[in-house]
Amino acid sequence: MSSTAIPVPPPLLHTAYRADLDLLVSRWGYQPDPALLPPAYEELTAQALACGCRFWLQDIRRRTLNDPAITRWLLTEYFPQISQRLGGRLTVAYLTGPALLEALLNGPGYLPPSAYEQQPFVVAFFGDEGEAIRWLQTEQRRP
Repeated sequence: MSSTAIPVPPPLLHTAYRADLDLLVSRWGYQPDPALLPPAYEELTAQALACGCRFWLQDIRRRTLNDPAITRWLLTEYFPQISQRLGGRLTVAYLTGPALLEALLNGPGYLPPSAYEQQPFVVAFFGDEGEAIRWLQTEQRRP
């Protein structure tokens, strides 16, 4: 009797706290069904609360599109709530592939980081990991 191995998808999310940089780094493994995103963000929440980190690098280079409903949920519910739970302004740098970065920056709902001045969170998009980390480090030094 032969057994056929069922392919196991890679993990959707791998998150690690970088104490040396005080950054929570999450690497998304693939483009998920939008229904999988809220549970993945709950996993991210648990890790962020465990280390008390408000500075996040979200590597979404393996994702190819942004779901408008999820984006709306992140901006109107999730980010404001998690920043309150973390006790300060949440700062999120998204590292994207070139096509998604272009789509996001040229999309109808795009806001530059400066547009978040009065919000309890700020979001920015980058195509280069070093640039994203430098931006997060600059944000860490803000009063």
